[in-house]
Amino acid sequence: MTRGQFRLAILGCVASVGLSGAVIAQQSLLPPGFDDDKPAPTPSRSPRPTPSASARPSAPAKPQAAAAAAPAPAPAPATTSTAVIQPLPEDTRVSGPVAARVDNLDDIDPALIDQLIQSATPKYDIPPQAQRSLERVGFLAEQDGGLPATSTHYLNGEYVSGVLGKIEGRLVSRWGHILLRRTLASRLDTPVGMNGADWAALRASLLLRMGEADAARELIQSVDSGFYTRSLEDAALGSFLATADPVGICPVAALTAAGHPGWEWDLSRSICQAFTGGEGAPALAQLDRAMRRGTGAKIDILLAQKFAGAAANARRAVTIEWKDVDRLTPWRTGMSFATGIEPPETLRKASGAAYSLLATRAPMLPLASRAGAADVAAGRGVLSSAAMVDLYAEIAALDEPDSTWGPLAAQLRNAYVAESESERLAAIKALWGDGGDADHAYSRQVLTAYAAARMVPNQELADDAASLIASMLSAGLDRNAIRWASVVPAGSKAWGLLALSAPAKPSAISADNLSAFSSDDDSSGSLRSQFLLAGLLGLGRVDPATGQEFAGKIKVDLGRQTRWTKAIDSAADSGNPALVSMLAAFGMQASGWDKMTAVHLYHIVSALRRVGMDAEARMIAVEAVARA
Repeated sequence: MTRGQFRLAILGCVASVGLSGAVIAQQSLLPPGFDDDKPAPTPSRSPRPTPSASARPSAPAKPQAAAAAAPAPAPAPATTSTAVIQPLPEDTRVSGPVAARVDNLDDIDPALIDQLIQSATPKYDIPPQAQRSLERVGFLAEQDGGLPATSTHYLNGEYVSGVLGKIEGRLVSRWGHILLRRTLASRLDTPVGMNGADWAALRASLLLRMGEADAARELIQSVDSGFYTRSLEDAALGSFLATADPVGICPVAALTAAGHPGWEWDLSRSICQAFTGGEGAPALAQLDRAMRRGTGAKIDILLAQKFAGAAANARRAVTIEWKDVDRLTPWRTGMSFATGIEPPETLRKASGAAYSLLATRAPMLPLASRAGAADVAAGRGVLSSAAMVDLYAEIAALDEPDSTWGPLAAQLRNAYVAESESERLAAIKALWGDGGDADHAYSRQVLTAYAAARMVPNQELADDAASLIASMLSAGLDRNAIRWASVVPAGSKAWGLLALSAPAKPSAISADNLSAFSSDDDSSGSLRSQFLLAGLLGLGRVDPATGQEFAGKIKVDLGRQTRWTKAIDSAADSGNPALVSMLAAFGMQASGWDKMTAVHLYHIVSALRRVGMDAEARMIAVEAVARA
């Protein structure tokens, strides 16, 4: 409703009230003269008119002349019953002429009407010229690193929804995760047959499953709240909870989601009433009734009461009881963060990565808890190397650092500024650990990427070259890594990493180099050698005949076709980077690189290279070989 339409509606309501009052109120309660349209006439000194006989009380008989002048009364109707002194009227309406209709709007101050309209105008009303189009949704423009907006212009909405909807969230590749996040955040045209709000909801929901709460929230807020659909409302509630901001949903809860069903929505509306309506007591009363009725989990209501009590300034303490809670949900995690509470360790461990990916970006948690969660988030791709270093720097700056993380922060400092090269290398290797947990070790390689890049290449470090190069490449430092090309021997693991990651195409790769690499391969089923061949063929860095010969030796068939391989090859042939990225992510869903196949890696690397994403293709291929 526009402002003009809203004004007409308000004026219409006022007019209807005024007209109805003119018809009903025939007798005024004010003294005579106060409600007349015209001023009362000035009284004259002429004699008062004589009232009629019917209105005058009985009096002595008048002279005959006066009686003759008066009109003769009408004869009374004949009746057989006793005469009625004052019969009851059948029509209860007041007889006489109806008062003229009065336009009460003329008596209302125009400034008062404007004030009434202004106070009742919805605060979410956006002028048409300021409303954002749903034809293109996202927050990362192409000039800022996003994908071309027209990449999804002609895509079928149902097909895209099927691809993204079946991605559960975890990808085997850190660089695949980063690529998918970039794709989902890009300003992209709405696919054919899809609503723009649902297009945003589809992508935001996947970002939440990936642990990218901040990106999901920013994507949702790129859509005006008046255009929200049910799916976008659900994604919005999840994103605001994941970022520990329950009141962020209030504008939506008051508008399109006012009747959205669901237990969490009921609790959210009570919280919003306490914060935005200034009605803390009624909001707490609603939560108290929900607690008495037992309509939901006790822990959910307690968290809502504790948070809403801050707005209501309630003089009561709410104790959060975790004893009977068996698992963490998005509501419990988000509300715990919002109230400054850290859930019990048993629940945190049971929740696993779903909790860690949110905890690492929660500033209200202790630094030690965030650092522990960062070991998961960095390996997944949620945290960058620079963000990890900043987190450890905060720990090192504490007056009394944690007994576990304080020494690690000191080790990281030594990895950068220790006087001797051997001391720096020892500090780096101490942070890596013993490698017992592969995901944990890779996260620490992300942490030490820039420290590894400061190491000067030399023959004495040849044994550690592969790990140092893998650490650099985990942060994309390919130009630092290529400095080691003259140090590492051909056919070694470090050589293979450089052959895949070099910004420029390296010299010809011979069959002898590949054979030397395979002979030194200690991975299960020669998986590392398969990944090396798949990456080199996908990047076009090995002669096809040489590649086919080596494929026969390691027993891998890269020519095998599936529905997925045909789909991603077709997307690459059409030059569509967004669709290639989505299908690549679809093919990288696994809990570890041992679940990945060389066929999938080959088609992913090849398709990315053909649509102009050479850097992403190189980093995914390198990561596969480094982590196999």
